[in-house]
Amino acid sequence: MNIKHQQLKQLVQTIFAKAGCQPPEDQQMAHHLVESNLVGHDSHGVIRIPRYLYFLREGMVRANRQVKVVFESEVISVLDADLGFGQSVGEQAMKYAIDKVARHGVSVMSLRNAGHLGRIGQWATMGAEAGLVSLHWVNTNGFAILVAPFGGIDRRLSANPITAGVPVEGQDPIVLDISTAAIAEGKVRVAMNKGEQLPPGCVVDSSGKATVNPEDFYADPPGSLLTFGGHKGYGLSVITEVLAGALTGSGCSNPDAPHLVNGMLTILLDPEKFSTDTGFADDVKRLIDFVKSSRTLDPDGEILFPGEIEARTRAKRIEDGIELDDRTWNSLVESAASLGISTDEVLHPAD
Repeated sequence: MNIKHQQLKQLVQTIFAKAGCQPPEDQQMAHHLVESNLVGHDSHGVIRIPRYLYFLREGMVRANRQVKVVFESEVISVLDADLGFGQSVGEQAMKYAIDKVARHGVSVMSLRNAGHLGRIGQWATMGAEAGLVSLHWVNTNGFAILVAPFGGIDRRLSANPITAGVPVEGQDPIVLDISTAAIAEGKVRVAMNKGEQLPPGCVVDSSGKATVNPEDFYADPPGSLLTFGGHKGYGLSVITEVLAGALTGSGCSNPDAPHLVNGMLTILLDPEKFSTDTGFADDVKRLIDFVKSSRTLDPDGEILFPGEIEARTRAKRIEDGIELDDRTWNSLVESAASLGISTDEVLHPAD
């Protein structure tokens, strides 16, 4: 199914509005989910909708929540999301944290008890659009424990992404958005929906045997994701648990937790406050030019910076539309139908 992003956004907004999300939350859900598809991260796009609606029905996430201030100082914000949809409370929290930077050049924001925050690169992009350097650590407390520790077989950690954003004057920002797992769980689901194999070295089955079959990950008993780079990704994952889980008060990896809850620690920095006499923007551009001047292993190769692939994918999908596999599209149609929504009527309204 190929669909234009405006149509997909309208459908997603209609679904969440019918599910009980009031403006602007219905628009926020549509924007952030479709944006993930636009930049090529289908694992965090509309494929998530059936699961989100299940969470809402079961009371594991709540519509129309406002972040609450638990503690704050001139530079610190400790916020509680009250189990709100991550795309909504994440945007609220980022706006709150960004507002603090103007006063002191630094803002440290701790967000606890959020629903799934989606693609964390969106929050780094949001910071960069405000002219800020940002760092983000995110963990999951609850049943999204998916990753085996280095040398282990059993699920003990979540995917635990680490993200950073850097504004670039007159250009798209640098956005590093990585999971400490070798592959995101959503990408395993995308591969399963498409009937594709996984890259080697990402998943082991329940006995610890390496596998490229996504079905092995969802089997009973289930398999586990591996960390990227062996002990290095594992070490970063443990630190992310501490920063995003223990430090925020959202909680570290815990199999007894009743909900899927994200915690996020974000640090925002105003480069103008740090480099008024050194020219931050010029130095970043010089770095980009210098790195890109390297010879390439492939004669037709190109040196890319973090975020460039996403920017190019976004431009292409805006022009050509978003391709959804049949399984994902059918689950979206079924989700809409469960709320009394005719997909065809939304996409092709009568004149």
